[in-house]
Order: sequence, then C-alpha cells, then structure tokens
Amino acid sequence: MTEQTVIVTGANSGVGLATVVELARRGATVIMACRSPERGEAALREARERAGSEKIELMRLDLASLDSIRAFASDFRARHSRLDVLINNAGVVTLKRQTTRDGFELQLGTNHLGHFLLTLLLLEPLRRAPQGRVVNLSSGAHQVGDIHWEDPHLTRRYRVWTAYGQSKLANILFTRALARRLRGTSVTVNALHPGAVATRLGQDRQTGFGKTVLRLLKPFFLTPEQGAETSVYLATSPEVAHVSGEYFYRLKPAPTSARARDEALAERLWTWSEQQVGERWPDA
Repeated sequence: MTEQTVIVTGANSGVGLATVVELARRGATVIMACRSPERGEAALREARERAGSEKIELMRLDLASLDSIRAFASDFRARHSRLDVLINNAGVVTLKRQTTRDGFELQLGTNHLGHFLLTLLLLEPLRRAPQGRVVNLSSGAHQVGDIHWEDPHLTRRYRVWTAYGQSKLANILFTRALARRLRGTSVTVNALHPGAVATRLGQDRQTGFGKTVLRLLKPFFLTPEQGAETSVYLATSPEVAHVSGEYFYRLKPAPTSARARDEALAERLWTWSEQQVGERWPDA
C-alpha cells in the first residue's frame, strides 16, 4: 500500500494517540486533530518520540463548533491534495447536560454531528485517494441507544447514558447511510467498538471525578494500544479494502442492535443531521 495520509480526531490521548503512533510507525503521514493546543502539542511530541517519525502534524479541531470544523476542513484541503483515511475517533461523555457552541447536546453534537459534518467536508480529498476509508468509533453502548426524536438534544430529561447510547447508535446509523451513498466509489466506511479501554473518557478534568473508579477498574480494561487495533486494521488492512457499512469488534464483523440495522431510521437521521449542520450530500 502506498504511503497514507490519515486524520485522527481526538488524537491527544487514549485510543486516538495509540492509533496515531501505530499508523506513523507504519509510515503514514498522520494529522492529529485536537481541540486543545496545549494538550495537542504535548501529545505531538510524545507521538513523534514513540513512533520514531516526524511525519505527524497537529491541527486544531473543536468538534463542538461547526465553524471550527469548517475551518479545519478548509485548512486541510489547502495543505493536502488527498486523504486516505479519516478516523472519527473523538468522543465525549458528560455527567451533566452541556451544549456545543451551536446549541446541540454535547454528546450528540460532538460524537455524531461534528463527525458527520467533518466527513461531508472531506469527501473530495477522500475520493482522490486510491482507496479512501472512513473509520467511525462507536461503542457496545449503541445496543441500549435510541434516537429520541421527540427531544433529540435531551432538553427535558437528560441522563448521561441515554445521551451516550444515542450518540453511539448515531455513529453506526451514519456509517450505514454513508456506505449506501458511497456505493460504486473507491471510498469505504466502517464502524467499530474498541472494547472497554482504560482512558480518560468520562472523567471530569476540573473535579477529578472518575479517577478513583478508573484506577480501581484499570486492571480489567484493555490498554489504549489494544483498543486501537481494530481502528488500525480498518485503516490499513487489504482484507477490508472492499468492505463497507459494517460494524467491527476485535478485527471481525460483530452483531448490532436491531435499531442499528434499521435503514429507514438511518435515512431519517441523515436528513435530520444535514438540517442540523447546514450541509448536504454533494450530489443532492
């Protein structure tokens, strides 16, 4: 395979950082898309050292801001003619309801809508690649997820796992709907569950909430490197060059909930998502 140009969102820690390191070790040029410049710079130095590669770049991306996503995509297109792999890795969990800059519930806005817009804006460079790939990180939590059409941004009854499950189901529905639109092109899209990984996801940086729980449970979790294995596999393996619209766990296709297989639900979510972010499929 020719040298790849790869974007990894949420690349400053955990599975994202491990994914960057492994892909760079394999010779890829990797763009770390990070919200915090300070944490991003520290992660960039760590990634270059661990990978033994200088072909790692840092670009600022705040998935909770449609303006930031548009600026990132424009900047990337100005710097790079093609994109081989987009790994939509970033994810948030918030105990209390928060909103993005555009008024979306933060988990749905970041985990789904932000990546939805980013992917649409990068379709052109993905299509220029010999074999473009989109990799969406979902979760086994999608199994309990539903799309709450009566109040998708959960303004009335917010519960953390209701919001998280909804956003992770949305990741798979987006994958299915995008795969249908990409049929007949050289671009594929797949989703995955990285496993139960010991990361800072769900911790409160201000209060430290969650640190003690993580320390107690850490021996039972996968390492970030183990959690990154399926992302790297979907990004690089010739075995999945022509596989699209699937959901993987531990390098293999895995079962999903009935809702995640509902084509009508996926199409309804797609149309709603276009309306939310103000961007339509280019052929529409």
